[in-house]
Amino acid sequence: MSYQLGILDQSPVFPGASAEHALQQTVQLAQQAEKWGYSRFWVSEHHHSQDVAGSSPEVLVSHLLAKTESIRIGSGGVMLQHYSPFKVAENFHLMSALAPGRVDLGIGKAPGGLPLSTKALQFGTVNDGTDFAERLAHLMQLIRDEVPEAHPLAGIQATPLPSKRPDVHLLGASPDSARLAARLGIGFVFALFINNNRTVLEKSAAAYRELHPGGTFIAAAHVLAAPTQAEAENLAGDYKIIKVHLQNGRSFTLTSTEAAHSFGRQAGVPYEVEELKADIIAGTPDYVHQQLAQLHEAYRIDEFILHTALPKVAERARSFRLLGPHLIPASDSSTEKSEIYR
Repeated sequence: MSYQLGILDQSPVFPGASAEHALQQTVQLAQQAEKWGYSRFWVSEHHHSQDVAGSSPEVLVSHLLAKTESIRIGSGGVMLQHYSPFKVAENFHLMSALAPGRVDLGIGKAPGGLPLSTKALQFGTVNDGTDFAERLAHLMQLIRDEVPEAHPLAGIQATPLPSKRPDVHLLGASPDSARLAARLGIGFVFALFINNNRTVLEKSAAAYRELHPGGTFIAAAHVLAAPTQAEAENLAGDYKIIKVHLQNGRSFTLTSTEAAHSFGRQAGVPYEVEELKADIIAGTPDYVHQQLAQLHEAYRIDEFILHTALPKVAERARSFRLLGPHLIPASDSSTEKSEIYR
């Protein structure tokens, strides 16, 4: 296999379960992912949500580092518009000092929640969310310990300075985001599970490679594997991508139509909700790997971060297991299920 595989886990709260249970599932999945041979395991940031439990990726990343031994652990991602770049750098430098060579810092531009949670996160600060590129550039100065002498914060260091810095990746879904990552010399993750437009993917890959030929270009893809093609396609079912389009031109992807309408109402401007068919790569392990290989060849993708938004505990875990680089013989025994998700 000429590409690497990682996992994005959003700590989903399944029907009838609790947030505490969801977080324990995340810990167990990370441990299994390490055994299955995945290169990295990322957790997300969502606020004021009943559907996913991961609101603080830096806390969860540190816990997962302590519960695993070799797999890279990271954020997918920290929503930088809400936070001081200095504090983000300190957090990830500290984790890198505790687990050298195992920490990834994925940075996201989205708010990670509805307008009310964004207001709460930025309460008491002056921030309109328009200075993201400046924040990201300053974050990289701190990570690299290269704050310029002309900077108002000249001389500042985000301590401790680790022997191995965290690997930094920008998450995005457009050529502009790809260019920003390339100009800063960091990795780029194209959110294919959010924007499945292959023309945009092609333009983003080309823009990134032109400015940063030796960089790492990753695609986060929505995948679902099962023993048979028919079962995989049936499980994929009618899963939709839900978008809310505000009259001011901004669009956001939500987990449900209810969340999309809540977002629109909280935004306080006219809005429209759109349901799009999700581009899920669903099938047998051979079929999924064949599709990933085609994407790898067509767009020079170095790695895939696998996202599986399936509200079924055992089948979701089985999908990751079936696709694992170190394939474990399939077994649907209740013993194995309990080991993965108690």
